[in-house]
Amino acid sequence: MASKEKSGESIADWGKTIAWALVIAGLFRTLLFQPFWIPSESMKDTLLIGDFVFVNKMAYGYSKYSCPFSMCPITGRILGSEPQRGDVVVFRHPVNGSDFIKRLIGLPGDTIQMKNGVLWLNGQEVPQVPDGQFEEIYEPQGPMGNLPRCENGPVGQGGICTRSRFVETLPEGRSHHVLNIDSNGYGDNTDVFTVPPGHYFFMGDNRDNSTDSRYSQAVGGVGMLPAEYLIGRADRIIFSSAGRSMLFFWTWRSDRYFKAIE
Repeated sequence: MASKEKSGESIADWGKTIAWALVIAGLFRTLLFQPFWIPSESMKDTLLIGDFVFVNKMAYGYSKYSCPFSMCPITGRILGSEPQRGDVVVFRHPVNGSDFIKRLIGLPGDTIQMKNGVLWLNGQEVPQVPDGQFEEIYEPQGPMGNLPRCENGPVGQGGICTRSRFVETLPEGRSHHVLNIDSNGYGDNTDVFTVPPGHYFFMGDNRDNSTDSRYSQAVGGVGMLPAEYLIGRADRIIFSSAGRSMLFFWTWRSDRYFKAIE
């Protein structure tokens, strides 16, 4: 009889342990970090389709779309620090409501323009230094089976898709890769944008394959993003899968585990 009672107590203890673990994990996700799966190629080669990142929701404080509590303000932010130029940020799209990830390029008051595929910030050209080519196989990628855009296209199935790669260095000294497919698209030559107070300007690192702040919200772009749409900063890739499912272990990219996002 005593043995059965101990067995019952043991099962109950395990049940409590599992329950508390789930509660803690849920609070951890809700309060501090949000997982984000990269679905598109707009941030290549910084982020690849199938990268799994944790988003630090505390980086900029809680806002309308990152706050887990109904008591949070409808506008503005509480607690965290100001976003920094060059941060890779997850935010809520102001029109379609989906979560996007892009690089923060423009702060309130900045002027931004693209000329022949080169970024100009506050009237100054942002330097780009050639850094070889980004290569990948031309094949369907990720759960949606997207085919990559190639600078050397058209490319047959299974061929090598290439894009010119550059190191871009922002005024504060932060550097990152950008990719180029052509230098004469709409996003490569723009008017001058001025970022309003309380707003931010975002761009994808894969410059010719990113619907970002260069495009107005009327045509599905991000436009000038109000601060309350920020969710958090992506600092590190936790895991990465090149296949259609994260369960396809033979497609896991072992060189991207816990890789810092620059």
